[in-house]
Amino acid sequence: MTLYFIVNPSSGNQQTNFAEIITQYFESTAHQVHIFILSDHCTIDEIRQEIVNYVPQRVIAVGGDGTVKLAAECILGSNIALAIIPAGSANGMAREINLTNDITAALELAVQGTPKLIHGLRINGELSIHLADIGLNARIVKKFQSLNERGMLGYAKATWRALKRHKKMHIAIHANGKTILKKAEMVVLANGTTYGTGVKINKTGSLFDHQFEIIVIKWFSLIELLKMYFNFKFKFNPFKTEIIQTTMATLDIKENTVFQIDGEYIGKVRHVDVKLIPNALYLIT
Repeated sequence: MTLYFIVNPSSGNQQTNFAEIITQYFESTAHQVHIFILSDHCTIDEIRQEIVNYVPQRVIAVGGDGTVKLAAECILGSNIALAIIPAGSANGMAREINLTNDITAALELAVQGTPKLIHGLRINGELSIHLADIGLNARIVKKFQSLNERGMLGYAKATWRALKRHKKMHIAIHANGKTILKKAEMVVLANGTTYGTGVKINKTGSLFDHQFEIIVIKWFSLIELLKMYFNFKFKFNPFKTEIIQTTMATLDIKENTVFQIDGEYIGKVRHVDVKLIPNALYLIT
């Protein structure tokens, strides 16, 4: 089997040499392994061209959700399967498929696991294969990316800074032939179900069905927010939550509001178009 690894050296604690581990793991096997190390200067076209040249059966993303999203963009709509080695500060897509943080076990799954077709979302032209949101969580993601700290300490600082400036938004959701007006803390566009902290924000969704969910969180208590971001061992139960299932939607927000896709801050938006991509890619589960 030909395997193409996309390794993000900036993910997580940055103390593990994943390229070395991958090379050692496969050196006595018959598999052909190619490793691409992400840098500030590489482009998605460069990675796509390498994938065309090597013709791998599987592309393996080594990093967090942003790296997984990048790898998915490179093979969207092809027969190449995507596998994940979780190495980020928060690995939401890895948690989505109950993937262990053990590197050896993840490498074994990358080779031996079964590819399954999942759907994706196209949001304002961007691919999302996991969770996108507008509002409070997106503000925390933005703050987190501006900090030097990683891990839970970084999230704690980002959460505190985001809360100081957070305000509710006024949003009109157009879906299923109806328009719904809401005032909300955040709105989640959910292809998947579970954040990297382990909190299941979308209790009715699946990667393998033919719809996505819009989760409108109208109000958070501080306790529920802490549960969401720091994985307290108590049941997460946001107050006043509404779920809309659909295959396409548009959202109009009165305020200029922060927006993130799959753990990557995108910017501020006042209008969002979202549409299901059926049978988007094969994922190793």
